[in-house]
Amino acid sequence: MTELLSQREKAILLRQLHQGPSILKLPNAWDAASARLFEESGFPAIASTSAGIAFTLGYPDGQIIPRDEMLFMLRRIVASVHVPVTADIEAGYGANSIKEVLTTVRGVLAAGAAGINLEDMADDGASLVDVDFQSEKIEAVRSIGEAMGVPLVINARTDAFALTNIPDEQKLKIAVERGNRYLAAGADCVFVPFVKDIPMISVLTREIHGPLNILALPGSPPASDLQALGVARVSVGAGPCRAAMALTRAVAMDLRELGTYARFTENALSYADANLLFSRK
Repeated sequence: MTELLSQREKAILLRQLHQGPSILKLPNAWDAASARLFEESGFPAIASTSAGIAFTLGYPDGQIIPRDEMLFMLRRIVASVHVPVTADIEAGYGANSIKEVLTTVRGVLAAGAAGINLEDMADDGASLVDVDFQSEKIEAVRSIGEAMGVPLVINARTDAFALTNIPDEQKLKIAVERGNRYLAAGADCVFVPFVKDIPMISVLTREIHGPLNILALPGSPPASDLQALGVARVSVGAGPCRAAMALTRAVAMDLRELGTYARFTENALSYADANLLFSRK
C-alpha cells in the first residue's frame, strides 16, 4: 500500500509505473482538493500542474509565481495524498542558473515529491535553451537526488513542438535528438507536449530510447491508442483546472443573469463527502 511507502520507495514505484504494460494515466492536481479527488478515483500517482497552481494563487503561468509559493502548494498536495507525486517545476525557476534549479529541486525533495518535470523552453518563451546546458541541469538534478537518498524520477520536457516558423518534420527531429540527449544525461522519461498526430507519435516512440510522455489535448488519441503506439505516460496538464474554472464561470453567470443555482446544487459533492476527503488518517 502506498501509504506505507517512504519517499524513496514512492520514487521507485513511480519509475516502475513507466515500464508498462499499461500506460501511466497521470492526472495533474492544482491543490489539495483536486489531488485527493484524483487519489480517491484510484490513480496510482499524481502530478502537479504549474499553470493550475499559478492560477490558484493568482499568477499567470510561465515561471511568474515565486518559487516559495509553488513549493507551498506542492507541500500541501503531497501531504494530502499517499500516492507518489511528481512536481511540475517548469524550467526550475532558474533557466540560466543550475544553482537556482538545484535550490528548487531541494525544495521539491523537502516537500516529499518523488519526481519532477523539467522543461527546456528559454525565458523568452520562443526558443529552447542550449541542449548541452539542459543536459548539465539534468545531470546535476540526478546527482542531488542520489545525494539526498531519493532516486528522483526526472521527466525531461522538450518544447520542440511549441516552436514556430519551422516545419513539423524539423520539430520532430529536434524532439528526438533532445529526448535522447536528456535520457543519456540521466532523465527517466521524455515529455513531448503539443503533438497529437499519430504518425509523429509513432516516430517519437520508435526513435526516443526511453519512456515517452504525451500531453492530452483536444483531439489527442485516447489513452488506449497511445498505449498501442508505445507511449508510456499520458498527462493532462492544466486541462482539468481550466475545466473547473469554466464551470465556476458558468455558475457565476447563472447566478448573476438568471438567479438560478441548479448548475452547482445538482452536481456538487455533498458537504459530508467533501469533508470526508480530508478526515482520514
